[in-house]
Amino acid sequence: MYGFVRVAAAVPRVRVADVGYNVSQILELCRQAGDEGVQILAFPELCITGYTCADLFHQKQLQHVALDGLKELLAATSALPMLIIVGLPVAVDSQLFNCAAVLFRGRLLGIVPKTRLPGYKEFYEPRWFAPARRAISKEVLLFGERVPFGNDLLFRDLNNRQLIVGVEICEDLWMPIPPSSHMVLDGATVIVNLSASNELVGKADYRRQLVLQQSGRCICTYVYSSCGVHESTTDVVFSGHAMIAENSSMLAESALFRRDNYFIVVDSDVERLVREREVTNSFGECIPDDRASYRFVDYEGVGLDLNKRRLCRYVDPHPFVPSDISTRNERCRTIFAIQAAGLAKRLEHLQQMAGLKEVVIGISGGLDSTLALFVTVKAFDMLGMNRKQIVAITMPGFGTTGRTRSNAIVLCEALGVTIREISITESVLRHFADIGHDPEVKNVTYENAQARMRTMILMDLGFVIGTGDLSELALGWCTYNGDHMSMYGVNAGVPKTLVRHLVRWVADVEADEQTRRILQDILDTPISPELLPPDEEGRIAQKTEQIVGPYELTDFFTFHALRNGYTADKILFLAEQAFADKYSKDELVKWLRSFYVKFFSQQFKRSCLPDGPKVGSVSLSPRGDLRMPSDGLPNAWINCLDQTYRKL
Repeated sequence: MYGFVRVAAAVPRVRVADVGYNVSQILELCRQAGDEGVQILAFPELCITGYTCADLFHQKQLQHVALDGLKELLAATSALPMLIIVGLPVAVDSQLFNCAAVLFRGRLLGIVPKTRLPGYKEFYEPRWFAPARRAISKEVLLFGERVPFGNDLLFRDLNNRQLIVGVEICEDLWMPIPPSSHMVLDGATVIVNLSASNELVGKADYRRQLVLQQSGRCICTYVYSSCGVHESTTDVVFSGHAMIAENSSMLAESALFRRDNYFIVVDSDVERLVREREVTNSFGECIPDDRASYRFVDYEGVGLDLNKRRLCRYVDPHPFVPSDISTRNERCRTIFAIQAAGLAKRLEHLQQMAGLKEVVIGISGGLDSTLALFVTVKAFDMLGMNRKQIVAITMPGFGTTGRTRSNAIVLCEALGVTIREISITESVLRHFADIGHDPEVKNVTYENAQARMRTMILMDLGFVIGTGDLSELALGWCTYNGDHMSMYGVNAGVPKTLVRHLVRWVADVEADEQTRRILQDILDTPISPELLPPDEEGRIAQKTEQIVGPYELTDFFTFHALRNGYTADKILFLAEQAFADKYSKDELVKWLRSFYVKFFSQQFKRSCLPDGPKVGSVSLSPRGDLRMPSDGLPNAWINCLDQTYRKL
């Protein structure tokens, strides 16, 4: 189902050295996870016995009972189609190993010993256990069967070849080169870590960063489960930290110091991970020619049926815009700085090479030109240039309303830039007469002539700052050689949903009270190119989102089509999750279909974009992220969408 795998990290209540009780708690969580459709369930390190047994680990009684507990788990979970990973001590070749046992439907798939043993400060593991490198046997005889043994095991789902699970244990993650770094180069997409990390001041933050960083470096899902508060508190306390991260994003995390049985669960997008590795060619370059070969242990997993279960994963309806206010503000601050720095460098260069003294920018009273103007002002201030050298041109035409014209003029006056008003009405009417176009016919010629006239005026006056944004470029919602063109497009990497937040951030951080009021009215103005006449009451009649679709949808489609490379049916599925209460399936299909048609048909405009800075993970520049033929066809995407819609 679209590459999703349901993974969980569980933290059971334990009693130190009380295997019977511990197994009962593990089984309770296994059953609960089974009811949730979990496919991979990870438990903490040595959870069958408890991590804090100390010298009791060398008691044969405890070792035997631990194996009895494992046998009980195998029998009791034989009907669960779930990969279960639990920790216990296992004696092999006259040595004792700290191990992870991997179970599936009553079958013991393998035993993975811990690679790195901590023997410093409060840790004494070398006193009881041998490291994996000292293992002699590749198999161990348990319960009458020979079971693969070693830290070179990977567990592969034959029914989902993209799902390969690697296992490491606690300290393994804290080392310069964790075992998982090698596992992922042999194909592992999900890494499970059975841990026993005691709690200290600041340690949870460091642990969190380790998990996030490793999931990002390895482009994998990292499932981490650490011992809970019921371990021995003789000298240390454990907090039961459970985390699930995917490619440097935290998908789920438990609270610390919980005293109940609990697990966290989320649907990991394994398909996305595999695609990300394909795109990141340097990932494959890390595979050494003489790499250690892992042994694959195969099992036949059961897929996640999302027709019966809701996706257990938050789908952000606005992927370009952080939902957390503080994060969003920091994102806006960084983007604004990138835009201004990019323009400042270009201005410095032109000053040196061509004696540039002023720039020209078209101001409409809309969001995009407002943001571009503030970026230009910031760049000038950074260089110590006079703001009067910014020539802001407002060019009223057939569709200009008093509201936008007034906002444009007042904003420029407040910022102290040079303001000029040049009406395009008469010149466009003369152009219509020259080409024989009836001005009563309000078609594409009627609109494009205005956009090109405005651009011609700007180009004739000097170095033009472009105002168009990433969303308009994705849809081709710009006039070729009109507003499509400039000398430097400062907004080219900023999607429309983020433009709005950037302007709001500018109002809060960069503007005085008078300017803030103007910006608020600009934010409240409907998005429009104002190329068609206003209505009888003088209000904007041409509203962009009624024509090309709501920008929150088109930005959603753009992000998942370009950043994640998802198929059309998967994007539709995710859109249903994200916008279930706002748009019907018919509306989603309509606008997604429209998106694909526009995106493919308008590539020729993106093929000759002016320079402009990339600010996020998606760029449409032919010199950057998108090298796409201008005459490619969207048939495969449209057919996929139509077939999916018929099934619905």
